[in-house]
Amino acid sequence: MLLTQRFLCILSRPSPKFLPQNKFRTPHSTMVSSVTSPAQSQVPRPSASVIIVNSRNEVLLVQRNLKARHFGGVHVFPGGNFDRKQDASLVMTAIRETFEESGLLLASPANASTILTDAVLDEARHNIHSQKLSFQAFLSSQNMTPDVDLLLPFTQWITPVNILRRFHTYFYVTFLPAASSGFSSGAKQDRIPKHDGGQEVISARFLHPADALKEFREGKITLMPPQAYLLHTLSEILQGRMNMPVQRELVETLSRGLFGRMVLNPIRIGSPDGEGRYIMTYEGDETRGGSKGRRHRVLVKAGKGGITSEVTIERNFDVFTEVEPHAFNLASKL
Repeated sequence: MLLTQRFLCILSRPSPKFLPQNKFRTPHSTMVSSVTSPAQSQVPRPSASVIIVNSRNEVLLVQRNLKARHFGGVHVFPGGNFDRKQDASLVMTAIRETFEESGLLLASPANASTILTDAVLDEARHNIHSQKLSFQAFLSSQNMTPDVDLLLPFTQWITPVNILRRFHTYFYVTFLPAASSGFSSGAKQDRIPKHDGGQEVISARFLHPADALKEFREGKITLMPPQAYLLHTLSEILQGRMNMPVQRELVETLSRGLFGRMVLNPIRIGSPDGEGRYIMTYEGDETRGGSKGRRHRVLVKAGKGGITSEVTIERNFDVFTEVEPHAFNLASKL
């Protein structure tokens, strides 16, 4: 199935009969590895981010503080930098940062009847953020286990070389109910995601991918290319307002396949057009190792501080069946 995907990535939804086999699962205990190159102005800092999907096919987005030094006011998936003092792996980074930023805890109690009060959770997230308490110590004190096996790899992105502060971000995706505190599922308690008081984020809410992209087009929220790309990839899969088993299967298939292992290094080519838009290419584009005619790129319009106001994605291959492995620096199968 081949579909030219233009204007914010119109993604075709494949039939389940085309699902690839489980060949490329990346272990969740993946440790941090350095990324270096003589041409790089700065070694990308390892970080992690998680796309949390609830039962209504909505994903959690947090808005960065407007006064942040970089990308202030942008809506992102919860996540942050790997902290060697706090995190045993990048999956733990994603779980810890989600808790700090939104108060949602992706962990399960030994006793299903355990319910943590809002006061306990809020005090813990504040102390963990301020380095007064280790995340693992908090989990141990509450006899809880982080849901690391429920976070599925969902591409990696490396900040372009022309950006001063660079990151190598490992994206994951997970479905609720997966957490003991923060979500609804039987004995699991309800907790509405909320901001962290403005330390890093000023709002936290669940939005359907299609609604988030609509708000971006209308200028109500701001998204950067990685978030726009991943939201569009999910928008045609997570159709409707009720999460279905077949939808989970499709997302899990992407994670297990070559898509989940893609490492994307955006490279800017050419000069801006008359409207100030410029092209960023990704691995798999015909200019980046892909077959002739292959398109894997975005047209971006950015303003002050590099914050984007327009992202148009062109991807004319099927992400389930037509990712060309020779064109990508795929994450290792460890």
